[in-house]
Amino acid sequence: MKIFIKNMVCNRCITAVEEIFNKADIKTTSVILGEVETISELSVEQLRTIEKQLIETGFERIMDSAHQLIEKIKKLIIIKISELDISEDFLLSEFLSSKLHKDYSALSKTFSQNENITLEQFFILQKIEKVKELLFYNEFTLTEIAGKLGYKSVQHLSTQFRNSTGFTPTEFKKLKIHNRKSLDNL
Repeated sequence: MKIFIKNMVCNRCITAVEEIFNKADIKTTSVILGEVETISELSVEQLRTIEKQLIETGFERIMDSAHQLIEKIKKLIIIKISELDISEDFLLSEFLSSKLHKDYSALSKTFSQNENITLEQFFILQKIEKVKELLFYNEFTLTEIAGKLGYKSVQHLSTQFRNSTGFTPTEFKKLKIHNRKSLDNL
């Protein structure tokens, strides 16, 4: 049985969900971002128990196909950004269409209607949060960050960063502002 779960955005989320299923003594065959597959069908009582535990931990079971698709989109975007290997000629539309085998306009419409934000805006917000993280840890120069996240220039990154946060990356770093958002709240 496949169970789709909202707000799973990192490896710690996978661990937390695995723990919920283990405590409920429900055997799983796989737990990945946004999805758990169990060995057998779950009873209504088991589903209620799992749903309650998921909600208490900040997750939520997804029942309808539109929300399942949205979680898949979010997962793909988060993973792509975390790889820090986005080329300058990267096209979000081609990436998502090829991964999900669906027309991008349909994906975009479903996402926008349910999330009140466009796919492109979501992608930019995710990249900005990654920039904040990389600036905080001071591992890379701004030029390196721009290259790893597919920006054509540091200026392009800085403009997007300022539009999103109100600060340039340099100001953000100097002020030691740590108002990063959790990925599940974007």
